[in-house]
Amino acid sequence: MKLRSPAEYVFRLRQQASNLALLLFPKKRPPRPLRHLDTYRDIMLKLLPDIPRPELIALADAIGAHRFPIFATELDTGPAIDWRKDYLTQRTSGLQYFRFVPYLDAARVGDHKVIWELNRHQHLIVLARAFDATNNAAYLNEITAQLSSWRAQNPFLRGINWASALEVAFRAFSWLAVLALLGDRLPGVDRDALHADLYRHGRYLEHNLSVYFSPNTHLLGESLALAALGRVLDIQRWRELGDNVLRAQRPVQLRSDGGYFEQSTYYHVYALDMYLLHHLLLEPDAESEALLTNMSGFLAAVMGPQRRLPLLGDDDGGNLFWPYGERAQFGRIALERASRVLGREFPAPPSALLAATGLAAVTLGDLFALVDCGPFGPGGAGHSHSDTLSLILRFLDQDILIDPGTFTYTADLAARNLFRGSSVHNTVRIDARDQADPVNPFRWENKPAVKLVSWEPRDEHAVLTAKCESRGFVHRREFHFTPDALVILDRITGPPGPHDIEQFWHTPLQPRQQGNTVQLGPATLELAPDAEIEILPGEYSLRYGQKTPSHRIRVARRSKLPCELQARFTFRRS
Repeated sequence: MKLRSPAEYVFRLRQQASNLALLLFPKKRPPRPLRHLDTYRDIMLKLLPDIPRPELIALADAIGAHRFPIFATELDTGPAIDWRKDYLTQRTSGLQYFRFVPYLDAARVGDHKVIWELNRHQHLIVLARAFDATNNAAYLNEITAQLSSWRAQNPFLRGINWASALEVAFRAFSWLAVLALLGDRLPGVDRDALHADLYRHGRYLEHNLSVYFSPNTHLLGESLALAALGRVLDIQRWRELGDNVLRAQRPVQLRSDGGYFEQSTYYHVYALDMYLLHHLLLEPDAESEALLTNMSGFLAAVMGPQRRLPLLGDDDGGNLFWPYGERAQFGRIALERASRVLGREFPAPPSALLAATGLAAVTLGDLFALVDCGPFGPGGAGHSHSDTLSLILRFLDQDILIDPGTFTYTADLAARNLFRGSSVHNTVRIDARDQADPVNPFRWENKPAVKLVSWEPRDEHAVLTAKCESRGFVHRREFHFTPDALVILDRITGPPGPHDIEQFWHTPLQPRQQGNTVQLGPATLELAPDAEIEILPGEYSLRYGQKTPSHRIRVARRSKLPCELQARFTFRRS
């Protein structure tokens, strides 16, 4: 652990001392009765998506039978749920003090993401909504049984389910929602026990905010949960601390164009949802409304006219309110929430340069492209991918070029590095190296310098030029857009001597190659005639833990520098 300042050193010492005090002298009884549950219920009903009754009941019945939809699979736990078990690898961890749990070591504890997703208890919200809709006591009984078994298996501050403050926060959100949706219909003894559980979660969060460890959506989610607990449990210092952190993080984590600073579209949705709840939970102000409007406009731009979320950067597979359904639709659902809260719509703009984040969204006729001409994220850029100067491309609602998604974090390091590497993105790779050096699953070093050179949007034509500098090489890429064509010009300069230059195009379609021409559905791709062209098998991940076959077109040349490569896409509507 690298301590970067005396202030951090003092903060961590106080944090550890507070945790030990909580462990040795746990205060179990909340000091005040519950308040504002009706208000919190109204907030949840505004933010939860509308689900058709048959779909809701089917999902609740599966959960009641202990078949849990987790990421791309369904976990069947059997009658007795082991809350610390990764059911995919069959590994279970023990009850050591939470600071000693090696949660990133998949060989010892399993995939922590799978364990934590179940322990977020968002499925209890499904059961509460089903009980609300049907008054079927089986759903209520299942909620109380699961809460009781979780409480018995996860004593305060012990085991993997206390190892992440963000996961504690997610569970608190779920339990607050259950409490608010059920109200007095939850039996008194269970209501009191849940009240005490929430108090313990709040005490944990108060002393374990990720101020230095993960000052990103982790810090936002933890602070938001603390603020919500402070309001419902009537503990003013929690409410004020959470609110103050969320307000202070606005200029830190959100760029002036509304984008989220970690260069991840999926985490942008997380941040938007968190600030929507904050807006409704506490005292909204003009700054909050302007912030949400800016964030929603950004999301509308990057999703394009198709209203599908592109998976640039990391995707952890979750959602603050409802982690069920297709992940590509989570952005559209978040915009619907924002529209309900703010009372306005957010249509996709014709074209937009989101300069602070480094994205350009281009819509010309039936063509939509999203170009990444921005940097890696700050610090270790843990949720960034090596995708600088890449793009996604759609025509007539058909995905032509795609981003590969994430697939995994720690369960498979080789797959982690592949899915975030340059060779599966629509960009250039030099000498078989990514644009930065992957150090661990959540850190890059030697990040490139990226610069937007020019942006010239017109009604029927747009030109964008950007460059990426890494290890003494400069990759300059020009994009020339029209409604029926896209020309991409790559120029690479750098150290003397021959170098291996590779240009990659990643598609979900079945390519048909004839010479230097490749047919991709409605698109024809013409490539450099003097380069080596091959079609490679590929994979992309539309949700965490799932892989779908795809294809990668590799254009290769071993050449002295400067080296130039061109690709021309033309589109047909028939």
